[in-house]
Amino acid sequence: MPSKQGYKLVVLVKQVPDTHNVTSDAMTKDGTMNRAVLPAIFNPEDLNALEMALQFKERYGGEVTVLTMGPPKAAEVLRESLYRGADQVVLITDKKFAGADTLATSYTLKSAVEKLGAFDLIFCGRQAIDGDTAQVGPQTAEKLGIPQITYAESIVELSGNDIVVQRALDRGMEMVKCAMPCLLTVVASANRPRPASARKHIAYKLAATPFEYQDVLQKWPEFESIEALEVHLAERNLQIPVWTAADLDVEEDKLGLEGSPTQVYKINFVVLEAKESKEVSPDHAGVEALVQELIQEYIVG
Repeated sequence: MPSKQGYKLVVLVKQVPDTHNVTSDAMTKDGTMNRAVLPAIFNPEDLNALEMALQFKERYGGEVTVLTMGPPKAAEVLRESLYRGADQVVLITDKKFAGADTLATSYTLKSAVEKLGAFDLIFCGRQAIDGDTAQVGPQTAEKLGIPQITYAESIVELSGNDIVVQRALDRGMEMVKCAMPCLLTVVASANRPRPASARKHIAYKLAATPFEYQDVLQKWPEFESIEALEVHLAERNLQIPVWTAADLDVEEDKLGLEGSPTQVYKINFVVLEAKESKEVSPDHAGVEALVQELIQEYIVG
């Protein structure tokens, strides 16, 4: 069993497009998402996963490392993680990762976790709002050869090398006992994620990847040069590490679009126009009739 201060906690997070602002430009011709046209946010249930990891650290001790795979701008969710209490963060980015489905994504994340070294628990959100597959967490656990507990709502007990977790299911709850290391996928009802700490925000306001040095220099011209900025960030441990495919032990044909067997067969764009209104009686029968009409018109189903 690790010492009380020695738990190694890994959190997998994702920057996702805000699906409340989807437009007709949201999909490209090859069936992949055009993320550039949508505002980006921290995947909601990944925030719950981060909060659960931070609560575990506060209760039992340990160190929280946050990993994200995405384009260079995904470093923003890593800074947000630092503001909330993460100890370390790593950006996994490479053009070779682009277009990855869940199989290729979980392969890359598995390789990144292995590069980190020994760990006790991996936390991730139940699913991401851009794909809604809930597959990446379980697939990552499977590739790492470790057990998984999905729909985790709370950590009830830690005894020796065993963890007891409460799962939130449609028809109630379930208690599961599992040996560590293991992976937990966390549901939204698990907790209320803490806000960013003002003190940590000040401490990590300059945290950046090399991709961002030029932008930081424009915002903080007192550093005079990128070299001076690099020295400053290195001295204060504010350099966000970046791992590419070359930094991981991977087979390149398993990455990105090439390593993704999932193919989009057809895309239908649905445009809803408010051409008329309809009054619905405020009772069960009225609502039931409306639902049936929507199903018949293939608006829901």
